[in-house]
Amino acid sequence: MAVASAARNLIVVGQGAAGLAAALAAAEAARAHSRPINVTLADKATQDEAGGNTRWSPSNMRMASTDRVEPSFVHDMLAASNFQGDQSYFARLVKEAPATVKWLASHGIEFIQPTYYLAKGPPRIQPVGGGPTLVKELTRAAKLAGVVFRYGCVAREIAIKNDRITGLVVEQNGTRQTLAADTIVLACGGFQGNADMMRAHFGDGAATMRLISPGTRFNTGDGIRMAQRLGADRSGDWNGMHAEPVDARARNSAPVVLVYPYGIVVDKNGRRFFDEGAGLVHETWEWFARAIHFKAPGSMVYAILDSRLFEIADYQRAIRSELPPVHADTLAALAKLIGVDADNLVATVAAYNAACVGDPSRFDATGCDGLAAAQTLQPPKSNWARAVSVPPFLGYPLVGAVAYTFGGLATDDRARVLRNGAPIHGLFAAGEMTGHFYATAPNAVSVLRAFVFGRIAGREAVENLTAR
Repeated sequence: MAVASAARNLIVVGQGAAGLAAALAAAEAARAHSRPINVTLADKATQDEAGGNTRWSPSNMRMASTDRVEPSFVHDMLAASNFQGDQSYFARLVKEAPATVKWLASHGIEFIQPTYYLAKGPPRIQPVGGGPTLVKELTRAAKLAGVVFRYGCVAREIAIKNDRITGLVVEQNGTRQTLAADTIVLACGGFQGNADMMRAHFGDGAATMRLISPGTRFNTGDGIRMAQRLGADRSGDWNGMHAEPVDARARNSAPVVLVYPYGIVVDKNGRRFFDEGAGLVHETWEWFARAIHFKAPGSMVYAILDSRLFEIADYQRAIRSELPPVHADTLAALAKLIGVDADNLVATVAAYNAACVGDPSRFDATGCDGLAAAQTLQPPKSNWARAVSVPPFLGYPLVGAVAYTFGGLATDDRARVLRNGAPIHGLFAAGEMTGHFYATAPNAVSVLRAFVFGRIAGREAVENLTAR
């Protein structure tokens, strides 16, 4: 008489895109293998708040359409990382992306090709309803597939015996316990919500940097630290982060203000300090956001524009603040309202306007238009150099907000966590906690790679269990 094999236990940590993909893919793979595998997803947030960054993200994904990516994708990823990234990782991302999107669609996710802010960027697709819909539909599908969800469950330590994973130590309602686990998938984000880790890697000022969404505060580096205690290799740029400029007054999630290239930016002393037209917004926003927080007096700057902003077709797409700009009929009055040195602001705008010598009819907000200011202007203005001269004058106070960090765990193209270059048996990771980004975040890739490698991690974890 055959004896039924004992059930194996797989725990996924984190309920964002990577964690949901891992848990759902694992449950489906276990069913396909007819194997008794218990899949549990643990998240430190409450049920109403769970979902990490994904819940609050528009979730753009860098694909030419739902069934293909651009031929230049791998090269573009390597170029964005100053050619420090892992080519095999990005090649696997390309290979699996279409099938992953098809899989998401099979679970009720519809996709559109959205219009992106104002300036033209790489092609992308977006789930209808954005991150909230992703979290809702995949949570529903995972529960139907038998995944058990544990909320308010903080992962503390990976239990090991004889170099094999035996459990996950968690804290829930103030009590510690060890959940049985034969394999673990870590998908609980970077460390941007951890003031001590931010301070350690970015300096003292980083501890007070604004978080871009409510879900960002749950990303406190728990999974990274647990894996490092097992000797996991590090990867990615530990001095890198994805950050964006947001309205300092707004309290809504990700209140980005991305019209700054079409005017000028000044500090509280009324002085310009960088080339606002150096590139498309997704090419300058990370540097700009970091410069605001770490270099600008008071960690705040001001985008100054005039009423011609309202003449730009669909300009609202580049502003997600819940608040209108501060406005006034004169620059001096605007300066008083926003707390900027009035004399210097008037002089700065006058010097800038005098340098705007190009034909204003060339102005094109949708791409780098080559409308540069005179070379005498310092700092320069390489594109969109049109005078700020038509009242009322507008001002947006801006601060830098961090979305996620780049430093994380080294993983291979099978989502296995590495130690001394070799896989740690039974340990997988996906999403923002894996360190494959350097220098700058490639545009519209974070959510895509979370889903692709989350799905890979879930399936590989089941393969790992069934091979024993």
